[in-house]
Amino acid sequence: MKKALIIIALILGIVVAGVWYVINGAGGIIKTQIEHQGGKYLGTQVSVFNVELALSEGRLTINDLDIKNPEGFSDEDAFSIDAITLDLGTITSEPYTVQTVSITAPEMLYEIDANGQGNLIVLKNNIQKNLPASSSEPEPVASDTPSPLVIVENVTVSDLQLKLNFENLDTGDLELDTKAYELTLPTFNAGSIGKPDGIPADQVGLAIVNTMLDNAIAEAKKEAKNVLKDKAKDKLLEKASDKLKGLLN
Repeated sequence: MKKALIIIALILGIVVAGVWYVINGAGGIIKTQIEHQGGKYLGTQVSVFNVELALSEGRLTINDLDIKNPEGFSDEDAFSIDAITLDLGTITSEPYTVQTVSITAPEMLYEIDANGQGNLIVLKNNIQKNLPASSSEPEPVASDTPSPLVIVENVTVSDLQLKLNFENLDTGDLELDTKAYELTLPTFNAGSIGKPDGIPADQVGLAIVNTMLDNAIAEAKKEAKNVLKDKAKDKLLEKASDKLKGLLN
């Protein structure tokens, strides 16, 4: 009887150790997938410091996510986030549900090159070009296991710090004292992602980034129009519009 209890205890110990190993390893797996899939779809380097998974609290936190500028732009990061917090919902069956994704004070650079091309536009185009045509047919991840389907109920982005820089763009007769501006965007709610059937988990982050890019690009162009109208008369702005169309349209 005593031997039987010892054997049962050993088996339980092995099972618990195995579960603990999987849970602890999950953060590393998620980190690797974010960097691998993010870099693949965005066409630039994506790095994550670490991922913390707290199953008992139903929370996952991605710390220090950075997205490099695409080729042809400055060495600054296009996108930087200190932390992304996911409050997990139903994780017992697919599609798995994430209740909320909270992103606070991310930093984003909207940079225009000499040809009027925007770095955020390039990143957005890369996402559209590289994503699978159908989310119902997910590509295999590094482990050759199909990525699980996920639904995100709500995405909130607050206090996005946007830097607008078009110092490399020739504005012709339109002389400006400065071509770099910083602004804080109001909190916006991106709504739900992946309803009703879910999307592959390794594409959720890209869907969120894509939504943030849409919002940032729209706000940057609005700010640029306001700045230029304050600095120029209508006719002068009209003359410069060809060179500025990538920034204004």
